[in-house]
Amino acid sequence: MENKKYLKWYQKLAYGTGDMGSNFMYALVSSFILLYLTTAMGMNAAIVGTLMMVSKILDGITDVFFGGLIDKTHSKMGKARPWMFWSTFLLAISEILLFSVPQAAPTLQYVYFFVVYTLLNAGFYTANNIAYAALTALITKNPTERVQLGSIRFVFALITNIIIASITVGLVENFGGGPAGWRTVAIIYALLLTVFNSIAVLAVKEIPEEENADQLNAVTADKRSLWDNFKLLVRNKYYLLILAYYIVFYASSGIGSGIGVFYCTYTLGSAEVLGLISMVGMVPMVVGLLITPALVSKFGIYKVNLWGMIISVAASIPSAIFGYSGKLVPYLAFAAISSLGGAPMLGTLNAVIAETATYSYNKDGVHLDGTMFSCSSMGIKLGGGIGTALGGWLLAAGGFDGAAAVQSASAISMINFMYLMIPVILGIVKLILVARLDVEKANKQLLASKETAETAQ
Repeated sequence: MENKKYLKWYQKLAYGTGDMGSNFMYALVSSFILLYLTTAMGMNAAIVGTLMMVSKILDGITDVFFGGLIDKTHSKMGKARPWMFWSTFLLAISEILLFSVPQAAPTLQYVYFFVVYTLLNAGFYTANNIAYAALTALITKNPTERVQLGSIRFVFALITNIIIASITVGLVENFGGGPAGWRTVAIIYALLLTVFNSIAVLAVKEIPEEENADQLNAVTADKRSLWDNFKLLVRNKYYLLILAYYIVFYASSGIGSGIGVFYCTYTLGSAEVLGLISMVGMVPMVVGLLITPALVSKFGIYKVNLWGMIISVAASIPSAIFGYSGKLVPYLAFAAISSLGGAPMLGTLNAVIAETATYSYNKDGVHLDGTMFSCSSMGIKLGGGIGTALGGWLLAAGGFDGAAAVQSASAISMINFMYLMIPVILGIVKLILVARLDVEKANKQLLASKETAETAQ
């Protein structure tokens, strides 16, 4: 195990600001794009959901492509940092454009939304997010530091989500409401994205390639085609498990964040309650992320993640029951416990992916760090797209009318089901996936087998 310290404390914090920056885009889009398009622009939720789903299918194609490009990149800034740096500015511009849908014929509006939404996700967010995730493996080889980086980045992400959930609706109203209000908020968030992402890129340095003991292997990886890399990924069952986890997690998150504002507005009677619910859910997760490195050091990644998910699923069931009955306090209490239980898996995801990249090297003899981390971007976008699209489809199926001040009973029932029950169902699926993700044990077994074979020779 690598024990050398690679990072200063301030570099770990600076790295975490990258997730704060990107969430000034991702959280705004995942939580409020449906509300903006249906209420401010009068667009149909089902059509928007379908366009999102088609976009995400196209989007998934680019992830392995960008991961492969990062693996083949050699520059003074390293492999991943240049990709994260240039994509930051294009991502900020596309965020502003997404919340600037023109007042035009409906067909033109849908085409405009689809093109900008696809460019934002399939192009600029893909390059930015894969590069950012890959930095975990490229700026340190120390497993403890990797877990710390994962925890710190998600703490910053959750803080940003709390802020955005709490202030966005109020900011839009303060800036005049309607399309102009949403556009102004998008501009402010895009500027914050640029500042924080730039801090993350410039404050850390990648380990020089000449210091990498596997330099010859890195040259071999350069000669591999994207198709060769893809075949290696498919052969790695832990990559597929992590990809599935990302898709399920962000599908659940996409439904929750996208429908949360509808649940608070039409079921609880106030969109402002979303800030309270988000805070109650996210503060325990921040606490869980802060203690995750210590728990992992004592019990190991697998045990901490498995028991955390068991607690999360067990608490989500009474939380949904109390949510249906309208008992807000016990609903929030169990939601907080569920959030706390889910924290370790979030905090260790990057470390688990790095272990999975090591598994590929132990098994197939090639490094695929950038390509391996494509699972994070692919899973986030596919899962988030599925969740958001499903939200649009089910809203339309329930009879939701964006122009109506009072929604029908069927619309309210559908909103409640999506917000309270779907996360429970998907939580069980996440638990099944985590139970099979003991990649640390698999790496130890591979190394032991190699040592036995070498001894026999």
